[in-house]
Amino acid sequence: MSETSSRGRADRIDRKQPQADYRVTLDERDLSRHIAPHLISLTLSESRAEQADMLDIVLDDSQNTFAIPKRGVRIRLSIGWVGEPLVDKGEFTVDETEHSGAPDIITIRARSASMTNAMSERRERSWHGQTIGSIVQTIANLHSLKAAIAEKLASTLIQHIDQTHESDMSFLTRLAKRYDAVMNVKDRNLLFMPIGTGKTASGKLLDAVHITRASGDQHRYHVAQRETYSAVRAHWHSNGKAARKSVVVGAEGNRSIKVLPEDYATEAEARAAAEAEFARVLRSQATMSYTLALGRPELFPELPVTVSGFKPEIDATPWLVEKVTHSIGEGGFTSSLELEVRNDPTSGRHRSRFARGDEKRPHGRPFSVESI
Repeated sequence: MSETSSRGRADRIDRKQPQADYRVTLDERDLSRHIAPHLISLTLSESRAEQADMLDIVLDDSQNTFAIPKRGVRIRLSIGWVGEPLVDKGEFTVDETEHSGAPDIITIRARSASMTNAMSERRERSWHGQTIGSIVQTIANLHSLKAAIAEKLASTLIQHIDQTHESDMSFLTRLAKRYDAVMNVKDRNLLFMPIGTGKTASGKLLDAVHITRASGDQHRYHVAQRETYSAVRAHWHSNGKAARKSVVVGAEGNRSIKVLPEDYATEAEARAAAEAEFARVLRSQATMSYTLALGRPELFPELPVTVSGFKPEIDATPWLVEKVTHSIGEGGFTSSLELEVRNDPTSGRHRSRFARGDEKRPHGRPFSVESI
C-alpha cells in the first residue's frame, strides 16, 4: 500500500472519530474559540442532592494568555459533540480561582449561579400550619428564584417546623429529607420534588435511558448489607393525651427496625418521615458506578436507567442517576454515572429484593465459582 493511500485511509478514520464540542460564555461573551487551544480539562458535576452543580475549567497559561477571572462573574456552559446540537447546562458563578506553576495553569471553579451567599446565611423563624408549597415559594421569592414544586408535595401540610440558626439551604435540605425529596437550585430554579418518580417537577415523564456494557469501559457494582433494615419507626406526640406514640413503615414484626431520633408534631408527619427513611434505606442496598466512553451530555440526575450486558442481577435492577460527571480533556469526552436502586412499580423489579436474605442467585443457583 502506498504512503499516499495510507494517509488517505488514516484521514478517513480520523474524520469518523467524534469530537467533543462546547460553548463557554463569560458574562455573555463567547470565549470558546479563545480558550480551545489552551484547554487542559473541563469538568461538570451535576448532583441531585443539596450540593451545587460544580464546573471546573483548567487552562494552560504558560504563555501568559489569560487574566485571572474575578469571583462572581457568570459562566454559561453548553456541551456535546461536533455536528450535533449542544446541550445547555445552565449558568454558573465563579467561586474560586487559582494560578499555579510552573508550567503556569489557571484553575476556575464555578457553582450553580443561583446558589447565592444569601441562601447560606443563618436565620431564625418558625413555620406554622403551612404547606410545603407555600414554604418553598416564600423562600424562592426571597432569593428571586422560580419555585418548581411537585404537586404531590406542594399540598402537604406542615403543622409546625422551626428554622433555628439555620440557613435557607440547610433548612430546605432537611425538609426535603423528611419527605424523601430532591431539593436543589439549578439555573435560577428552586426545585423540590420526590426522588425516583421518573418525572419532572411539572409532572412530565422522563424517558428511561438504556446503557449497554459496550457503552463504557469501567464499572463498579456494590451490594451493601450494613444498613439492611426491614422497617423504620418514627415517634409523634398525641396532643390530646400527651402520649408519645409511634408508627412503623415496613415489616413491623422484624427485629431489624431503624428508629428515627426526632419526634414529630403529628402522626402524618411521623409516617412521612418513616416512609422517606425507609425509601432511602432500600435505595442504598445496591449502587453502581459506570463511565461511558463516549459522553452523553443529555444525562442528568434523577433520570431512570436500565442496563444490559452485565451479570443477570445487575441487568435486572432498575437504576436511578444520583450524580453525573461530564469530563472533556485529552481523553476525549466521557460521562461518569453514579447510580442507585430505583423502585419500579410498573414491573416485577423492585428494590425490596435487596432485603437481607432475600437476594437470590440467577436461576436459583447457589453462590459458587460456577455461578460467578
